[in-house]
Amino acid sequence: MQIAFFNTKLFERDWYERHQGHHQIYFFDEPLTPYHVRLAEGCGAVCASVNDNLCKLTLEGLKNAGVEVVAMRCAGLDNVDLDAAERLGIQVINVPDYSPFAVAEHAVALLLALLRHLPEARSRIGRGNFSLDGLVGTELHRKTVGVIGTGHIGRAFCQIMQGFGCTVLAYDVRPQPKLMSTGLRYASLNEVLSESDLVALHCPLNERTHHLIDARNLALMKPSAILVNTSRGKLVDTDALLAALNRGKLAGYATDVYENEASWFGKDWSLEGVADERLNQLRRHPRVLMTAHQGFLTAEALEQIGRSLLNKLTFFEGQRAEGVTKASMC
Repeated sequence: MQIAFFNTKLFERDWYERHQGHHQIYFFDEPLTPYHVRLAEGCGAVCASVNDNLCKLTLEGLKNAGVEVVAMRCAGLDNVDLDAAERLGIQVINVPDYSPFAVAEHAVALLLALLRHLPEARSRIGRGNFSLDGLVGTELHRKTVGVIGTGHIGRAFCQIMQGFGCTVLAYDVRPQPKLMSTGLRYASLNEVLSESDLVALHCPLNERTHHLIDARNLALMKPSAILVNTSRGKLVDTDALLAALNRGKLAGYATDVYENEASWFGKDWSLEGVADERLNQLRRHPRVLMTAHQGFLTAEALEQIGRSLLNKLTFFEGQRAEGVTKASMC
């Protein structure tokens, strides 16, 4: 099968070339948008990323270009118009269960770095300043950690937090009975927000969760609390978050995502500058620690994503040959 890879980064190519088998892969730096679908002409499949635009117009263009399957190299499908894909007869494939510890461990790394002022400490040492004033940190041990979303990544994060000796409260529309046997307690969203010293978001983005963390829910949190988001940027109302930070109503924000990240993340803007004032406020805020959606970026996760997607495309190809394709292969 001929596959057009969009929004491709250099670090990805080796993993897909290594496992491509009989598939023929064309790598494009360009994002997948209605304008760029022409690049997929002649390909049976496209591979897209979390920041590509799989709207109705894009999917219609792909259909006209002869594309039969869209392979998402991520878990979430919030940037795909699944209804349009179904109407057009385009199959959608994703990787819902690749190394959950990749993202969970990144969330912990961000949290610990913020709690212990590691970015400031490193900056000081680089300048030859070895003083400790202003670097008093906070321990994780015995803290109450709220986890919103207990899917694969949320469960991995809960396990790590319990290893630190934390009390874990969780909120999920589908509670996991097995988790309760570990000592985790499910509670209402209001309880999780109001009782937790740290709140971590590990839920998908959909109509119910868009701006889940808004001014109202931020007001429920302790002023000493820290919010961690390695899931989706649009789970958090950025304006409300900045207001809470600036008024001292929230102690810190550790994030790997941003509401408008598709316009900025994954590229080097050091020469041109970043023309997004909200993003600039976030990345320069003294109580914010931000990375550019690299939570998935481990050798183990890239290996699993590459193998999984290409195996699924091979399976789809076999089904197509037999005339037995399904509506989706998530």
